[in-house]
Amino acid sequence: MRGRRRALAAVSLITIATLAASVGVMASPSARPDAARVLPALAKIDLADRAALFADLLLDGEASFLIILDQQADLRAASSLPDKAAKGRFVFDALRAVAAATQPGPIDALRATGATLRPFIIVNAIGARGNFDALFTAAAFQHTAYIVADTPIQARLPSPHEPLHPSSLILQPSSVEWGVNDVNAPAVWSIGYTGTGIVVGGQDTGVRWNHNALKSQYRGWNGTSADHNANWHDSIHFAAGNPCGTDSPIPCDDNGHGTHTIGTIVGDDGAGNQIGVAPGAEWIACRNMDRRSGTPATYLECFEWFLAPYPITGTIADGDPARAPHIINNSWSCPDFEGCLSGQELISGVQAMRTAGILTIVSAGNQGSRCSTVNDPPALYAQSFSAGAYDSGGGIAAFSSRGPVLRDGSGRLKPNIAAPGVNVRSATRTFTNSYGSLSGTSMAAPHVAGAAALLWDAAPYLIGEVDLTEWVLRLSARPTYQAQNCGSDTPSSHPNNVWGWGKVNALAAVSATLSLTPTAALTYTIISGDAIILDASASSDPESPTADLLVRWDFRNDGAWDTPWSLGKALTASLATIGPAVAVQVADLGGRTDRAQIVVVVLNLDKRLFLPFVVQQEP
Repeated sequence: MRGRRRALAAVSLITIATLAASVGVMASPSARPDAARVLPALAKIDLADRAALFADLLLDGEASFLIILDQQADLRAASSLPDKAAKGRFVFDALRAVAAATQPGPIDALRATGATLRPFIIVNAIGARGNFDALFTAAAFQHTAYIVADTPIQARLPSPHEPLHPSSLILQPSSVEWGVNDVNAPAVWSIGYTGTGIVVGGQDTGVRWNHNALKSQYRGWNGTSADHNANWHDSIHFAAGNPCGTDSPIPCDDNGHGTHTIGTIVGDDGAGNQIGVAPGAEWIACRNMDRRSGTPATYLECFEWFLAPYPITGTIADGDPARAPHIINNSWSCPDFEGCLSGQELISGVQAMRTAGILTIVSAGNQGSRCSTVNDPPALYAQSFSAGAYDSGGGIAAFSSRGPVLRDGSGRLKPNIAAPGVNVRSATRTFTNSYGSLSGTSMAAPHVAGAAALLWDAAPYLIGEVDLTEWVLRLSARPTYQAQNCGSDTPSSHPNNVWGWGKVNALAAVSATLSLTPTAALTYTIISGDAIILDASASSDPESPTADLLVRWDFRNDGAWDTPWSLGKALTASLATIGPAVAVQVADLGGRTDRAQIVVVVLNLDKRLFLPFVVQQEP
């Protein structure tokens, strides 16, 4: 298929349209393209996707594509909710409501063409496999924003750069692995935190669930029997010759990559193979690739399932956001030849995770040592916490992708952080007691996911507070410098576009949460009249005078936080909106959140009042 598509891609769009209209004899009469429908449809089909879609349709009679609708859910109100459970339920309900209001019409029309459909809520979209009639029906629907191809052309997983070690090493215990030691995980275990109570989701090639280092940590295993409902999902529905088949009802790994990454997060067989950063955490998993090859639909399906896991034979209508993981690891990328042509195809899924209070860890990519090689989703997104890779000598890996991000014009710094990613030993799918070493940013991201699990075990008040958690991980990382000078970097830049904020340090992150007595002086400037201006900003922390603070505000003092975490907030509103009192939460490096209240005093017009006060830590 790849060669046929490449040949067709060289044909001009006019030729493609003419060809589509003239070779209808290749398809059944109901699937025959109508020239009058071809040209209008092109406006809805991504320019770079047209050749691939027409290639499949002309040569196979049908194609897979994703229809993105123009109305998407507004999830912003979730940021003011008090905890992860409330955020997850709000996001789930809001997404379902928009899908229910907008999808029935196009679904009915597409089914009439004989297309096979899979609706989504994580992004308001419909996955379809059908003929020309189905494609043109989708394009003609007035609420279709755009259409992308959804058939993989080739695999481009952030691939390991080192082969598995030979079979002679398969059974050799290695005690605590170098990467686990390097992020200081054993020191965190020694003070009582191993990730207990935290659930990590692995979105990858699957998992060998009964591996000795993974079985006890699987949420679906109770010590006697397994229940895979809401603990495992397979998004691969069409695949010829896959060793796991399709719609596998039990966890299965068709490549080995997913078993290896989960092992680095939680793995420990109790017999000397301490391969995981957070061995006390539990895991669940979703297979999003067919032998290392995914599509926007398979990736989005896993995001959706993680938002509200549902039973093996269920649908998202049976989903339960209370079963969602706390953290998900994503050691993969979606390049243009898998259908992520604009780079924005997955952003709604990643944003939904974040808004629901789920921390999304992503490998930065293995595109080499040039600057601005963090190009593919989801690593390029601001909503993803992306990890670069380094070796046991402390040097950045040659393959580790660098920033700044140019693809979307943002110039944002990437990666966010760095972690061990060269010759990392972990579980493999071959046997229940097999291990091997791999290299890649795929191996770095699980170290960060494990460190986050340790942090949330130690500081449960951070659970669901994604912005604040990332902030703690960044500021507790070991600063690391470079001489490559990507973007505006200089040799003294921290953070920078090679290392991000530096090497992840689980002990420093956890330690910062253990002995805090944060105080902060804040000043409100209030101008009376019809409108009040509150200009609030955090100033100093006596515990760490040079450290930044994060703050957020409750301008009604009703317990609902009005804004995300920030360094300051200026609000202009009416007296009725402000209410009689204001509350503030303050966090320092450790993330401890504290509440204080100040009464708003309304003065005469044009008078100004400065109100300094101290935030005292709650018991």
